[in-house]
Amino acid sequence: MHEHGSSRRSSRAARRSRPRATFTSVLGELLLTAGTLVLLFVAWQMWIGDIIIGAENNAKGAELSQEWAAVPAPEPPPAIEQDGELVYEPPVLPHPDDAEIFANMLIPRFGDDYNVHIAGGTSRARTLDTIGIGLYEQSKMPGEVGNFSLAGHRTTWGMPFNKVDKLKLDDAIVVETPEGWFTYRFRTLQYVTPTQVDVLLDVPQMPELDTDERYITLTACSPLYSLAERIVAYGVFESFQPRAEGPPASLASVEAATPSAGAAPSEGVR
Repeated sequence: MHEHGSSRRSSRAARRSRPRATFTSVLGELLLTAGTLVLLFVAWQMWIGDIIIGAENNAKGAELSQEWAAVPAPEPPPAIEQDGELVYEPPVLPHPDDAEIFANMLIPRFGDDYNVHIAGGTSRARTLDTIGIGLYEQSKMPGEVGNFSLAGHRTTWGMPFNKVDKLKLDDAIVVETPEGWFTYRFRTLQYVTPTQVDVLLDVPQMPELDTDERYITLTACSPLYSLAERIVAYGVFESFQPRAEGPPASLASVEAATPSAGAAPSEGVR
């Protein structure tokens, strides 16, 4: 009996010795939980969400490509024979309205499934955050003499230009339209300040020059998760392939680049 009573007293003492939850301890646990949820949300938005949105954008681009392929092909433009091959003069396309989708971007180095809409304007709300790639207002159109200049995100909203720093010399940058495919070849990368808008000139950064060259310029923010600089990819026009001739050889598969990854996100994500 004595031992049994002593055991009950020890059990009551143990229960009394357990610390009671205080307001501060409960608040701390709630803040830790909230912090974990915030980190999970950021991770979803910055990485998992990008993967999902990117896949959705590629699917939309592929669907539009299939729609163009399903209708009768337009009459090919005039052509001349060079070195035993027909060379077509690129058709002149009308400049699109703001947020009007007029083309798809296909870059084999970014993966065989890469197929992203190009629309008029570079507004985040109307184009870059909702459609994909935006055409600068002063830009020339694909295949036109001058500078066909585009903007896109490297992070968030499907990050269509995330791998722009992985482009290699002569990589194909292909623009698909209902008329056919415009192929450019990558030449070089450059990092500039956000105020250096002369990269969008007809001859990038050379206002005194007037040539008959056809350029493409891809711009995005750099480094990743920052607005400090701009990364600029330049290319030169190679050829136009009419839809009636089928997809160009420039769309052949190459080794796909891995995603570019940066430091932790900061204010002003692009």
